[in-house]
Amino acid sequence: MIDRNMILKTTSMLLAGLLATGLLVLRSGAQSSAPAGTTAHSGRPSAAAGSPYRNQPVRMANRARAFYGLVWGVESLSVKAVESGEIIRFTYHVIDADKAKTLNDKQLEPVLIDPEKGVKLVVPSLEKVGLLRQMSTPVEGKSYWMAFSNSGRLVKRGDRVNVVIGHFHADNLVVE
Repeated sequence: MIDRNMILKTTSMLLAGLLATGLLVLRSGAQSSAPAGTTAHSGRPSAAAGSPYRNQPVRMANRARAFYGLVWGVESLSVKAVESGEIIRFTYHVIDADKAKTLNDKQLEPVLIDPEKGVKLVVPSLEKVGLLRQMSTPVEGKSYWMAFSNSGRLVKRGDRVNVVIGHFHADNLVVE
């Protein structure tokens, strides 16, 4: 004969063990789903990570991205501090060569403006090289660049700037 009390005790112990194991698996799974050095709930760095958390701004809103593509024939606009911050490089990818002609027009002088600091940067002209920008007829599928002199390093990473080339205005771009 089988003792009912023994079966109930064994069953309840097995259920308790299964429940405890399930809770441990769920708890460790939630903790390991976050990247290393971050907390499981927020995705932000934990205190042990050692560096402060900094929000990464969205580079460009979808609406703005669509606007530049439809009106100006360009996409993937970016502004980056290079050469230890002495130069700010503006790059773009051409998706419609006819619409993008304005950006490569030799007659137009591009400027990079940091409205918060009141700074206006220009494309420098070097004696043996000429202007630090590409001015050839744009070709669909190619990327182009221009470099703005940032002597004094007034414009820094994280600043929001505007690039103006004739009627073309790319506003509120974040310097990387």
